[in-house]
Amino acid sequence: MSIEKSNKFFESIYKQSQGDEKQVPWAEMRTNPYLEEYLQMNLGEGKAIVIGCGLGDDAVAMDEAGFNVTAIDISETAIAWCKDKYDYTNVNFKVQDIFELPAEMLGQYDFIFEARTIQSLPLIYRNKIIGAIASLLAPKGKLLAIANGKSEGERFNGPPWPLTRNELRLFENYNCNELEFSIFSEEKGLSKLKFRALYQGT
Repeated sequence: MSIEKSNKFFESIYKQSQGDEKQVPWAEMRTNPYLEEYLQMNLGEGKAIVIGCGLGDDAVAMDEAGFNVTAIDISETAIAWCKDKYDYTNVNFKVQDIFELPAEMLGQYDFIFEARTIQSLPLIYRNKIIGAIASLLAPKGKLLAIANGKSEGERFNGPPWPLTRNELRLFENYNCNELEFSIFSEEKGLSKLKFRALYQGT
């Protein structure tokens, strides 16, 4: 599957849902619990960005925690939906291709939240999207990444495609130091294995 086909797929899901959140398979309609835990234990200071923001719940939680939030998604329908639903927030919801980032966004964010966007793209783009996300991180900024995991050699017929621990650690190739790495087991979702990783920019 090409990037173009992936982008059209996501846009078609949002359009076909016709404003019904329950028709968007990945919409949790609540703040990601791992992000919620992070926000309870850390101050919301500086500029933050949500990668693949979907319907915007995580972005709004970060805004309420005190961050100056930008939330990006490739889907025009999703971003329009967010702007309408959360017109009372200060979040800057923006249509943005992660592979076509403007220079003014690079190295600008003190906190990045990425949850299950990497796994949504074909495997051949895994290293590229991780590099693109890392390029947004400010020096000493934090990056919280959440992913469905898999064991080495385990196969999934995606999309989406869960990550191995080593694949998620590709962030270390892009000036990100691993601060925490947690492995969880949950029955629900794409895979039972879940990864939570926290990185800091150099």
